[in-house]
Parts: sequence; C-alpha cells; structure tokens
Amino acid sequence: MLTEWLHTVPPLLVYLVVGLVVGLESTGIPLPGEVVLVAAALMASHHDGVSPLLVGVAAAAGAIVGDSAGYALGKRFGPRVFEWAGEKFPRHFSEDRIGRARAVFERFGAGAVFFGRFVALLRILSGPLAATMGMHYGKFLLANAAGGIVWAGGTTAAVYFAGEAAEHYLAEFSWVALLVVLVVVIALGVRARLRRSRR
Repeated sequence: MLTEWLHTVPPLLVYLVVGLVVGLESTGIPLPGEVVLVAAALMASHHDGVSPLLVGVAAAAGAIVGDSAGYALGKRFGPRVFEWAGEKFPRHFSEDRIGRARAVFERFGAGAVFFGRFVALLRILSGPLAATMGMHYGKFLLANAAGGIVWAGGTTAAVYFAGEAAEHYLAEFSWVALLVVLVVVIALGVRARLRRSRR
C-alpha cells in the first residue's frame, strides 16, 4: 500500500520539497533537512522516477541558497537575528548553544562553515554567524558551496546505495531468516547496554 502510494508522488515534488526544507533549515529555521534528504534518497532507491542525482542537486542547491540567505540576514540585522531566533525557538537558539557555535567559528573560520554542514546546530547557524563575525562573503560562499555539495552528494549516495543493497539482500531472505536476524541484533544490543550499565 505504502509502496504504491510512493509511486504516485511526482518526482518534481520530491526535488522541490528537498530543496525547500534544506534551504529553510540552512537559512536558520530549525527544520529536519537531513531527515528529508535521507527519506528522498531512500525513495529514489525504490522509485524508478526519482533520480538520486537530482535529489542530491536539489539538496545542494537548497543548502547553498539557504546559507547565503542566512548570511544576508546576519549581515543586515546582526546579533538581533539571534535574539529573535532565541525568542521563537528557545530550545535551538539558547545563549549556550550560540556561544558554543560562535567559539567553533572563531577557532576554525571557513573550516567551520564547511564541516558545519555535517552538524545540525552549525548547519542552522552557519550563515548568520559567519556574517555577524565579519567573514568575507566570497570566502563564506566557497566553503558553503563545497560543504553543501559534499554533504548533499555524500548523504544521497550513501543512503541510495544502502537502500539498493538492503532491497537486494532482503529479497534473498525468507521472513523467518529476517526475523532471526532482528532478534539476534536486538539481543546483542540489550546485552551491550546491560554491560555498560554494570560498569
């Protein structure tokens, strides 16, 4: 039933949703951009019409445009951006979180923009923080574009091929074998947790 419904979703809508959600998250709005990207990449592995390449392109474009919009907001409104965000989203933009992110940016500069794409908090704060700390836009854009492309392309490829492999191997297993594997994995997880709690 779910598979049939997924095949009715127009591919263009998938790309637009990925680009929009990732873009808004990168602007500074705490949305689940990475979750949407992972879901779209998985969908591409089961839906012939959805291209993993275009999913990655949509995510990269959203990341680059969104971060640039966040940079523009930071440049225009400065620290007031964080005051407003703290009022609207206190859990995501507490003074402690912003302080930690600022310390990372002060220490690593453009490297924080690139690697920040892989960390939820920095992904949201990257643009506004870079602008309020006086990073030149050209330097920011280069690190931002590189991080966005690597993050979007790498995540899409990893999830897509994992989905393809899972579909292939699960088709070879019987449901009984799959159930046995799940029970063993759960048992090992419980055992490891018990050992940690004893320590």
